[in-house]
Amino acid sequence: MLAAAIGFIGMLLRQPLIVSFIAVGILAGPSGLDIAQSSEPIELLAELGVAILLFLVGIKLDLKLVRTLGAVSAATGLGQVLFTSVFGYLICLALGLDSRTSIYVAVALTFSSTIIIVKLLSDKREIDSLHGRIALGFLIVQDLVVVLAMIVLSAIGIGAREGSGGSEVFSVLAAGLLMLGVVLGFIRYVADPLTARLARSPELLISFAIALAAAFAAIGDAVGFGKELGGLLAGVALASTPFRDAIAARLAPLRDFLLLFFFIALGASLDLANLGRSGGEAAVLSLFVLIGNPLIVVAIMAALGYKRRTGFLAGLTVAQISEFSLIFMAMGVSLGHVSTEALGLVTLVGLITIAASTYMITYSHQLYAMFEPLLRPFDRLAIRRTAAAEDAGTDTEAHDTIVFGLGRYGGTIGRLLIAEGRRVLGVDFSPEAVRRWHRDDLPAVYGDASDPEFLTGLPLRSVDMVVLAIPDAEGGVNAHDTRTVLIQALKEAGFEGRVAVSTQRGGRRDELVAAGADIVLEPFRDAADRAVELLLSPHVAAPSPSEIEDQRTF
Repeated sequence: MLAAAIGFIGMLLRQPLIVSFIAVGILAGPSGLDIAQSSEPIELLAELGVAILLFLVGIKLDLKLVRTLGAVSAATGLGQVLFTSVFGYLICLALGLDSRTSIYVAVALTFSSTIIIVKLLSDKREIDSLHGRIALGFLIVQDLVVVLAMIVLSAIGIGAREGSGGSEVFSVLAAGLLMLGVVLGFIRYVADPLTARLARSPELLISFAIALAAAFAAIGDAVGFGKELGGLLAGVALASTPFRDAIAARLAPLRDFLLLFFFIALGASLDLANLGRSGGEAAVLSLFVLIGNPLIVVAIMAALGYKRRTGFLAGLTVAQISEFSLIFMAMGVSLGHVSTEALGLVTLVGLITIAASTYMITYSHQLYAMFEPLLRPFDRLAIRRTAAAEDAGTDTEAHDTIVFGLGRYGGTIGRLLIAEGRRVLGVDFSPEAVRRWHRDDLPAVYGDASDPEFLTGLPLRSVDMVVLAIPDAEGGVNAHDTRTVLIQALKEAGFEGRVAVSTQRGGRRDELVAAGADIVLEPFRDAADRAVELLLSPHVAAPSPSEIEDQRTF
């Protein structure tokens, strides 16, 4: 009842569930209402919740996905982790924490919450945007750091056992390697056929996944390298199967429910008086996470050629710590490396940063409008980085069409228009998309479509058609919609040609036409109309292999 009530209040305040769960844990503990009396069942459920959480992390670590991690995500993710760790450690020392505690807290500050970021970006329909894709890359890098941190902690725990010798360490490492070999063999020979059979009954597939996570966690705990790594390996064992997303979606509610008991167990170990005394340190570290993390992301992305808007929106996603931070600190407490006061400090930082960053991500575009002048120095670095690309894409030949957005949809439209004899100039604010066009000897320039001043450098005099293949903005067509800004800027620049705008949401046609669009493209509806046309045409022949290859080329 307490969890439901606090969760409802959190929902009204637009806060993620983890904030409510932390509050419930503190209130249910001895420093609050002291209603969490059955410690052993709570600890058992808490351990199972952590195992399921690590299982879901492992199930996202498909080795193929890790290999395809983009350079910008890898560089920015590693840069953010390094920056937060080093400067976080120095700040902790300056606050009077001892060296070991400072290391733990600094590492805990590097993790961002996958659950929160994906949920907020999905709600805003920005998960497929450029900054959304880069943010997901951050999360993969941070997940790898989580794995490394857990392995290090497990190794430290083995060495710190009372009376443990080299033989015990060797036996644990041997057991771990054996278990890893079993996982690799399972992935290679068993995972796909077994899950394919189990998937005939979705309930059986989920039961198997839970059993696998619990079994691996128990084996990991029994051989000495920890239940956390056991649960993680169970997830990795299923990460390459085609059913991993379905398993993750089904287990998410169970994970959230079981994590409630982790936070109740956490709250039972915290003292509200100690939380109050660490308020000053928590405020300093929270400001560091809320301001420092986004700024370092903006700086690194500017060095890679991305302008301030993309860097700012992506940077806001790392302006909080995660549930892994608390699990990491709890492991440190269990090993006797840090005190419960340090755990309480990180818990308070978590409450502050998660609550604040939720609003920061939700109102990211409004915040960018406020801080845009202060971020302009970062654009100078980005401009120097992309100057060569812009020069390479600017041709003296006149263009008659400009396509904004060189993603899968806009890029395909541009290439097909070129095939029809149109002279197309592509525009995108992703340096990688511009480079792809340059590699194919196609004209393209790097630019931020949301910046009206950018239009002054485009060859609009010879252009009679502009295509805006840009993702839909949050909410309705309004002042924050990049497409609306562009249409207005085109009018002010004296453009008299046709403007085509794409949208993936129904009911937008009238709004976009009212905003000034001459043609409204609806990819899903247009594709469905074309499919019906083909289905009802009895004399349509199947495309030849060469025609299919041509379509793939474009």
